[in-house]
Amino acid sequence: MTLTAGIDVGSSAVKCVIMEDSAVEQRLLGRGLRRIRGREFHQVVDAAYTQALREAGVDAAEIEYVATTGEAENVSFRTGHFYSMTTHARGGLFLVPEARAALDIGALHGRVIRMDARGKVLDYRMTSQCASGSGQFLENISRYLGVALDEVGSLSKRADAPEPVSSICAVLAETDVINMVSRGIATANIVKGIHLSMAGRLVKLLKSSKCAGMVIVTGGLAKDEGLFAAMTETAIERGMEIELCTHADSVYAGAIGAAIWGAFRKAKLERLAGAGRA
Repeated sequence: MTLTAGIDVGSSAVKCVIMEDSAVEQRLLGRGLRRIRGREFHQVVDAAYTQALREAGVDAAEIEYVATTGEAENVSFRTGHFYSMTTHARGGLFLVPEARAALDIGALHGRVIRMDARGKVLDYRMTSQCASGSGQFLENISRYLGVALDEVGSLSKRADAPEPVSSICAVLAETDVINMVSRGIATANIVKGIHLSMAGRLVKLLKSSKCAGMVIVTGGLAKDEGLFAAMTETAIERGMEIELCTHADSVYAGAIGAAIWGAFRKAKLERLAGAGRA
């Protein structure tokens, strides 16, 4: 049995997991998540890591490999670092074994990663530099509307007449929202319009990547039920043969994948060392 840690540092949050790897199965033992919010980087990482260790009921000394991904190259106690495309693919597959693509919606961009049954990345597509399909854009709009980010999803699903919002760029979309507020448009209808705008960009990304079958949504916006509903609605309208799904641990997909690849690399290094001694 091997205990590994995965640490995924994004633009707005640090996600950590503790995984147990045996000859029979891989198990997720602990999770930790901390928002960066301008705080000192290493303090946020340490807090998220400590939270994950506590939930797993293990000590840091028991961890045999600390794998990082994302923007985590500066984590001082890491053993190895893995490219985020591969970690999200492997983490998404762990959460939903039937998935053949992951739609990762982060703070600054959205991306589609196609993978095979072993988690090997086959292809990927990413949104343009414009932030209108990202978590940061949604957070900025929710702050302007005076709505907590974790309430946006349920509010969106109560909309009865969603207002169209520009999907061309974040600046135009924000201008649209300001005008809607001044016209007295209901907040729920504004939020649903935003979700539909974001969904349009993200579903277009899925279509360009030629995804088919099961697609797991990962990243910081995976739990936004309003955005998920808007993407499902848009995909159906466009006649796409995909099935979007999410998971309670979707936000940890990158960290999970890092921990799994960490266990794989550790085992490989041990085999090579054993062969060298033979």
